[in-house]
Order: sequence, then structure tokens, then C-alpha cells
Amino acid sequence: METTRIGRTAVVASRIGLGAAAFGNLYTATTDAQAHATVEAAWAAGIRYFDTAPHYGVGLSETRLGAALRGRPRDAFTVSTKVGWLLVDDPAAPTAADGFVDTPHRRRVLDYSADGVRRSLESSLDRLGLDHIDIALVHDPDEHWEQAAHEAVPALVALREQGVVGAIGVGMNQSAMLDRFVAETDVDCVLLAGRYTLLDRTGAALLDRCAERGVSVLAGGVYNSGLLADPRPGAHFDYAPADADLLARALRLKATCERHGVPLRAAAIAFAAAHAAVATVLVGTRTPEEATDAATMGGWPIPPALWPALAAT
Repeated sequence: METTRIGRTAVVASRIGLGAAAFGNLYTATTDAQAHATVEAAWAAGIRYFDTAPHYGVGLSETRLGAALRGRPRDAFTVSTKVGWLLVDDPAAPTAADGFVDTPHRRRVLDYSADGVRRSLESSLDRLGLDHIDIALVHDPDEHWEQAAHEAVPALVALREQGVVGAIGVGMNQSAMLDRFVAETDVDCVLLAGRYTLLDRTGAALLDRCAERGVSVLAGGVYNSGLLADPRPGAHFDYAPADADLLARALRLKATCERHGVPLRAAAIAFAAAHAAVATVLVGTRTPEEATDAATMGGWPIPPALWPALAAT
């Protein structure tokens, strides 16, 4: 699979990446064995970039991803994880919260301080079983601009200079604050989830700015929580059931894609990947079949006539 460089750093990532939130038991429980098999299938399909976070299953995703990658040559894959939440063991902590189920007894403690960033990465390295992190991202600092911009990012810059991390950035579900990070801080990349898709193009201006400044975009949420993967009653958009209008739009897009011999999933990936700023498209996967499908959809040939047809849909 083709790889691309992240910003102006030496870090490279495969054009399709695996999002490992499901390894943290997002919505439903999975197993260590299934996570391992999913990474094996992704690897066999050419995927070499894997994204996780302490938030995903209060560390469970990182632990499972690290175990699944163990034994692979360290220079053969790229891992991103996130900072902003510290995890604290607590026997009284619930095992289901924030959409994750059957998780360890741990509490999340919000912390975008410089010390918190360093402690978070140390803990992530332990859970992942790695000696360095390729890409470190400040995670969802929506209500915490001041501390994230003036403490977390400078701490990551220092760690990048020390070689502890290879590239740094911010990951969010909104484009406005990411635009500010790109304009005002020294980030190499941003992870934008769900805001540059066939259904939601509100992140277009951010991507244009990133292209101008040499900042890479890691495009996440290109299926908009599932609606663009399988549009049907009950499908999710932005982590909630899609309303009737959104479902109808997704079904029209699917019908147009099918007339051109293209699965909707392939068009969703290709749309995001086509922007000059996008270095990689992250696809959340739970099973080996989904990992293989992500790579297949990412390589699907797209006839040029599809784009004007979709624009008119």
C-alpha cells in the first residue's frame, strides 16, 4: 500500500489506517483474540498505520493494539495515540462509560498540562509496549484551548525535539479550533473526524489551510459513524441514530455510486483521500473482515464521472 509523509517530519503512514476505538469495546465488547486477528488482517492487506488513544476503553485499546503488533519490526508500522486524559486505577470506577463497555476499573482524569502530557505518553508507551510514539495528538480539547495551546502543544514540541515522538498534532470532531491550532501552533498534522465527508464538508476550509501550510490531515470518521458504510434505518451519524433526511441523502448517494459500479464505502474513502492535504484515511474496524474491506475499498477504482454525479445527487 502507498505511504505518505506526515507534514515535514520523517514519519510516514499508509494511505489507509486502522482506527482502533473498537478494540476498547466501543458500544459492544470484543476480545483480545478478535483484536489480534483484525490487526493480522489489516497487516496482510497492507495497512501499516494504527490509531488509538487512552480514552478508548480506558487503555484497553492501547493494550490490545500493542499486543497485536508485538513481534513486528518497529520501523515497519506507525502508531498514533493521544494525550489529554490520564487514567487512574479505581476499583469503584464503572466498567461502562462514554460508549465503552466491559472496560477495566479506571477513571479518566482530564489533563492538558505539560506534566500531564508527559505522564500520559509514558503510560501509553507502557500499555503499547513500544519505545516511542510516532504521532502524538492532543485529544478533543474543545473547552480547553488555553491549556492545550500553551501547555500541551509546547510539551509535545519539546518531546518531538527530543525524539520521543515523531510528529505532533491535535485530533477533534470540529474544524474551527483545529484551524486555530494550524494557524497559531507548530503542529505537523491534525486528525479531523467526520467533518470532511460525502455528507458533511464543513472542514473543507481547514483542509485548504493545511494544504497551504504543509500540515497533514488524518481524515477520520469518513463513514460518519456508519451511515456511509451501510445506510439503513437505525444507522448512526455522529454517534447517534441518523434522522430521516440524512438517511434519505445517504441512500441517494448509495444509489448514484451503484450506478457507477462503486460501493458507497469506496466513494466515502476516495472523497476524503482526494484532497491534497489528506495524508491518510482512518477507518474504524472491529473485525478482520472490516479491516480487509477497508483496504479493498481504499484501492477501489473510481470513474471520474462519479464525482459530478454525486455533486448533483
